[in-house]
Amino acid sequence: MIDFHTHILPNIDDGSRSVEETFNLIKEAESVGFDSIISTSHYIENYYESTVDERQEWINALSTALKKENINVNLYLGNEVYFSENIIKLLNDNRITTINNSKYMLFEFAMNVKPINVYDVLYEMLQNNITPILAHPERYRFIHQDPSLMYELLDTGVLMQLNFASIIGWYGEKTEILAKKFLESEMISFLGTDVHRPNTIYPKIPEILERIEEIVGKEKLDELTIVNPKKVLQNEEIEQTEPKEFKYSFKEKLIMNSKK
Repeated sequence: MIDFHTHILPNIDDGSRSVEETFNLIKEAESVGFDSIISTSHYIENYYESTVDERQEWINALSTALKKENINVNLYLGNEVYFSENIIKLLNDNRITTINNSKYMLFEFAMNVKPINVYDVLYEMLQNNITPILAHPERYRFIHQDPSLMYELLDTGVLMQLNFASIIGWYGEKTEILAKKFLESEMISFLGTDVHRPNTIYPKIPEILERIEEIVGKEKLDELTIVNPKKVLQNEEIEQTEPKEFKYSFKEKLIMNSKK
């Protein structure tokens, strides 16, 4: 499997706090079946601003060390880019990067507020041959309030990455409900741990994989964890499935409409 979304580089963002933590994370990943990890450190203007070269140096150094330790995990460079009108400029200035120098870029929104000029920026990315991948759409409060935004984003050409742990309620009941709905409705193209610390998400992966396989089946699970991530790393086209419509049950509607 390929972990599509991680914060494993030490002291780059709010993820790993040391080289020791980084190695512990990678060992945990290997122990639960990941043979490749995409490092998607945050890039937030005026907050987390490490350069592409700095992050690549870490990837190279860690990859060399892993070989010496006979840890069979491949590392790839990416970013989780905070949504901004400056995305193309930041890319051209070598501040942010696509995933493994492909045309695919992982980005995130603010958790609670829908940003302005969303579609203008997305169209600019697409016009510059960048395929946007939205990190953890199930977690955004404005999508909780209006899930129809998912259909608009998908129709624009955005691909979606779900966090593994959302399906077991790690981020709350509303997020769990949406994660299940998005999987059932074939809106998701990738799964990632979004791991920041050792002994958190990775030990729960076996349980999570069983849960997701119950929802989508083994073939689809392999598509989300192996086939599609590999296509990104190789800069190949990903066919976007036409999403199905979903409806809440009465109980789900009560939960989604609650103020919690």
